[in-house]
Amino acid sequence: QVQLVESGGGLVQPGGSLRLSCATSGNIVRFYLMGWYRQAPGKQRELVATIVSGRSANYTDSVKGRFTISRDNAKNTVYLQMNGLKPEDAAVYYCNARYLNTIEFWGQGTHVTVSS
Repeated sequence: QVQLVESGGGLVQPGGSLRLSCATSGNIVRFYLMGWYRQAPGKQRELVATIVSGRSANYTDSVKGRFTISRDNAKNTVYLQMNGLKPEDAAVYYCNARYLNTIEFWGQGTHVTVSS
């Protein structure tokens, strides 16, 4: 069973930055579609960004130009650099790993709060 462990969440002021990390227990980062999702209170979970070998990273429109997803295959870790944070970015952020739409793993989530 692959485990995904997110870290890096916290409280940040509007306009600030955070970097989330997703450490995986297996050598999956280079083979799986890796993604970050978020879920705000009372809202559905939404896709934030994805990255996979051989393709450009994809972002939801609301974070384009502010967030960057990246990965370190050697460390089996995926990152989400979040700059210019806004109150509407506040949510629980989840790491996701998916393989051919048949195998999927989720992390436990990390909280991001954006408030002055």
